[in-house]
Amino acid sequence: MIRMAITALLTTAAVLALAGCQKEIVQTPVDSSRKAVLQSAIDTRYENPEAHYELGRIYHQEGSYERAEFHYNVAMGFAPKHRRVQASMVRLMQDRKDPARAASLAQMYIQQASISADVSMMLGRAFQREAMYDYAQQCYNQAAELDPQNAAIHKQLGYFYLRRGDRVRAEGALRRSFELNPDQPDVSSELGRMGVAVTVPPRKAIDVMRMSELAKEPVDETIK
Repeated sequence: MIRMAITALLTTAAVLALAGCQKEIVQTPVDSSRKAVLQSAIDTRYENPEAHYELGRIYHQEGSYERAEFHYNVAMGFAPKHRRVQASMVRLMQDRKDPARAASLAQMYIQQASISADVSMMLGRAFQREAMYDYAQQCYNQAAELDPQNAAIHKQLGYFYLRRGDRVRAEGALRRSFELNPDQPDVSSELGRMGVAVTVPPRKAIDVMRMSELAKEPVDETIK
């Protein structure tokens, strides 16, 4: 009788364990329908970098690293300047426990992005999306060096530091952004929440005069 009871308990435990495993599998995000759509798009036009990139991301999330790398490489073959693919490839190398390769690729891509502040910002956002914050920060700083008078870059840096919990550097970057362009209500509000008193300068008299002149100009009726 005791042996039967023990057997029943072990059987129940095994069933529960199996059910738990099955539940775990069900909760794994596998988008088969999306993969089918992307594969169909690739079959229709193989030189489709966006489809390869998205399919690569799905395989990446599933842990199918070789397939992910294949599609990332194909995507970059057709679109060498695809910054999101570049960031995803670096993330993939990290996930594959190859930090040296990840660092090498990241520095190569960051160097390539140094051609302009805009490209550096694009790559920085791509790295930030992949939660590779050190590389994202490096890109944003590079952009600020390339275009130090760009208020939008300092604003991006400010909010980046704010999300990272670095309020000191966040305040400095947002202050600089506001100095370069005071017409940013969101920046002034954020600075206000930080306890920073900001004053929006009045519009220049020449701007007011120009607005008056524009108001007097005849309307072109041909513009619909």
